[in-house]
Amino acid sequence: MNTNSANLMALAPNTSNKRETVCIFGTGDFGRALGHKMIQCGYSVVYGSRSTQISNLIPKDAEVLSHAEAAQRAVIIIIAIQRQHYNFLTPLAEILHGKVVVDISNNLKLNQYPESNAEYLAQLLPGARVVKAFNTVSAWALQSGALDASRQVLVCGDDMEAKQMVMNIVHALGLTPLDQGSLLAAQEIENYPLQLFPMWKFPVFLSLGLTAFFFFYCLALDVIYTYVYENNNFSFFIAITIPNRVCPVMALILLGLVYLPGVLAAIIQLYRGTKYHRFPDWLDKWMLCRKQLGLIALAFASLHAVFTLVSPIRSFVRWRTSKGIISQALNNKTEPLDTTNAWLSDSYLALGILGFFFFVLVGITSLPSVSNSVNWREFRFVQSKLGYVTLILCTAHTLVYGGKWFLSPSAYRWYLPNIYMLSLVVPCTVLVVKFVLIFPCVDKPLTQIRQGWERNPKSSE
Repeated sequence: MNTNSANLMALAPNTSNKRETVCIFGTGDFGRALGHKMIQCGYSVVYGSRSTQISNLIPKDAEVLSHAEAAQRAVIIIIAIQRQHYNFLTPLAEILHGKVVVDISNNLKLNQYPESNAEYLAQLLPGARVVKAFNTVSAWALQSGALDASRQVLVCGDDMEAKQMVMNIVHALGLTPLDQGSLLAAQEIENYPLQLFPMWKFPVFLSLGLTAFFFFYCLALDVIYTYVYENNNFSFFIAITIPNRVCPVMALILLGLVYLPGVLAAIIQLYRGTKYHRFPDWLDKWMLCRKQLGLIALAFASLHAVFTLVSPIRSFVRWRTSKGIISQALNNKTEPLDTTNAWLSDSYLALGILGFFFFVLVGITSLPSVSNSVNWREFRFVQSKLGYVTLILCTAHTLVYGGKWFLSPSAYRWYLPNIYMLSLVVPCTVLVVKFVLIFPCVDKPLTQIRQGWERNPKSSE
């Protein structure tokens, strides 16, 4: 039996508590954390270091030897050192020949070098079997045991046996290895930890842009206009009134943008008569970030709910209420209850409460811990069916609240429509198109297309 086969069998899951020796080059934070975790899981760990003096930070059951001595003690060597210090490995090329060398390094920025660190390591050690792994797990997560957010370990390498040996270690540590293929995937794996919310960039920038636009739009109509033409100083509207107008508008528009790409995709499929053509890149990217758009919309809706709850304690609202009471007292006249306005008020509040409830329900279902516990049909029912119910309720809430301003000349300051009118463009468009798509004469061919039927099969080849 050759050495590699023996090591593979030793690393396979078994009932013995003691596993083989693993060498770690580097006694930094990650090297120490990984060594401590491996010792807990039954591995013998030997550190290769420039200084063989044992530090208090080193796990007590680990040995510290020179690089050459440590490499001779194990078949798997984990390189927990930054790329700029790899040159010390060149004199060890003969000792590391045939051994599994695991590169766990990361860079400071995306595509920092022409080739990945793992590929560069393979060039320095042509006889070693280089595997990329562990770079997506943090030292803090290994030490604290809080691995829920970073349990997956991306692994790649050209040697299948070496890669399997490393994945066995990953399994033994209670992590989940994901085979990403050959060492060519190392560049992408090294870029992965450096990406800062990659799917959130478009939703965040879009939200910031729209928020700024609507904020200054309201500022112009509610503060500047009233100051210029009515000589009223309503600058304090900037604190609560304007945000409480921008937040529901943003929530409704973003919710509409969550479902707009779906109806656009349906129109494109109906037009093409097939599902086997790729959507345009902009639509693909749009559909991939729908979850992020929905969560941001939920955040705006939550802010709107909070702003609304604090409105009764505002000085302006209390002044306006007391002014109305005093006016009735001075005139010795009580205004009768307007049941029409009462119905409108209660209706838009009820619609808003129901809409926010379903909004939260759809948002909770988007959480990985929840979505992983439901099947695809249940997830689709909540995200699609209840999602459209949410859109209908929120749109109706806005229509009932601001519908009276559509025909009111006073609502068109500087000949500009009220902000609530603008907020209805996207959701109403989505609902109208969706209403057309559910007609049997349209829904039936669309369903057939999504099941694989093609109007002109030759054109899709």
